Amino acid sequence: MSLFSGLLHRRPRDLPCQQVVEIVTDYLEGALSAGERRRFEHHLAVCEHCTEYLAQIRETIRLTGRVTTEDLTPEMRTDLTDLYRRWRAEG
Repeated sequence: MSLFSGLLHRRPRDLPCQQVVEIVTDYLEGALSAGERRRFEHHLAVCEHCTEYLAQIRETIRLTGRVTTEDLTPEMRTDLTDLYRRWRAEG
């Protein structure tokens, strides 16, 4: 059983917001089982904060998908490259 599966096998009302935040990427990528997805969506149905968080993540994905290299200043490109390199070095 995966960590996410373990988190979602509890009753939907027991799914804390922090755990919803942790698995939102799996939800968006369709990686949750049907049962896990139902529990996740049940939480969204009763939690306006997580519903708003999901909407913000979707909007971020939509907007960042439209950013091109030409949209970035040279300083922004350098900052992003440095950030990526630090992230890769940690992993």
